[in-house]
Amino acid sequence: MQLNAKLISLLPLQTGNGKNGTWKKQDIIVETDGQYPKKVCISIWGDKIDEKKLVPGNRLKIDFDVESREYNGRWYTDVKAWRIDTEGEQAPEAASSIDTPHPEDDLPF
Repeated sequence: MQLNAKLISLLPLQTGNGKNGTWKKQDIIVETDGQYPKKVCISIWGDKIDEKKLVPGNRLKIDFDVESREYNGRWYTDVKAWRIDTEGEQAPEAASSIDTPHPEDDLPF
């Protein structure tokens, strides 16, 4: 899913140690556009945290997944970002091997 929204605030950075090593998580609060704007808390994990983009007031384009899980008879929902760009910024596109000349094409054998 994708969401365009304005970054309202950053919650404190959370860090810890788990069975797979150290981890860090940044929760952000964004506000959607429209007649009835909604505030949404989105979690960003690990190397996806980019402090340069996470400035309150920035307009962000956020690609995310929504996941719910049950614990002790109650349900909890997470919104996890897997890519964040500032609005107007384009994600780098992979170069096509068809369009990219290869130096080995010039070899005489």
